[in-house]
Amino acid sequence: MSDLRSKTFLADWFRKHMPTREQMARNKYLRPLGQSFLSPELWRFTRRSVPRGVALGLFAAFIVPLGQIFLAALLALPARANVPLAAALTFVTNPFTFPFWLLVANKVGATVLNIDAAVGAGAASEIADDRGALAGFFEMAGLTAFGFVVLAVVGAASGYLIASFIWRNMVIRRRKQRLDAMEGALARPMTEDE
Repeated sequence: MSDLRSKTFLADWFRKHMPTREQMARNKYLRPLGQSFLSPELWRFTRRSVPRGVALGLFAAFIVPLGQIFLAALLALPARANVPLAAALTFVTNPFTFPFWLLVANKVGATVLNIDAAVGAGAASEIADDRGALAGFFEMAGLTAFGFVVLAVVGAASGYLIASFIWRNMVIRRRKQRLDAMEGALARPMTEDE
């Protein structure tokens, strides 16, 4: 495996740390779809599969609290996205970062829904006092759940755009390096002949 080096450090790192196609195909939860995971196009780093994998990984990371890797892998099949990348990006939400994302999701949900502006700040607090602590908890849980949906959609869209932009810039930089090398190679013989 060490003699299989790609053009990027990131692809090498993923190849070293992610499970192989065969390992995922043998997984007891993914076994019914095992042959689908053996398709080589789902494991290549291409300009189309990488942004799709990023988007699906971020979407799965925020939309479900458990089983994110399996959801990302299952979503990657019909979307022809990069499976290892989709699975890896689900670790954005992990047990260490989850409390942070809970707070962010609650703030995002409260900001997007903006309940205080709709009914007035005083009215919202009176309604919360009348219903009791349990109703306040469910209201906060609803805001947080809605915030996670917003984070999933916005995160997936942003991830897709950013990954596409980075991929495009990497390709442009490589082409420029190759063109510079070709110009240098062409210029050398001309100067030696003179």
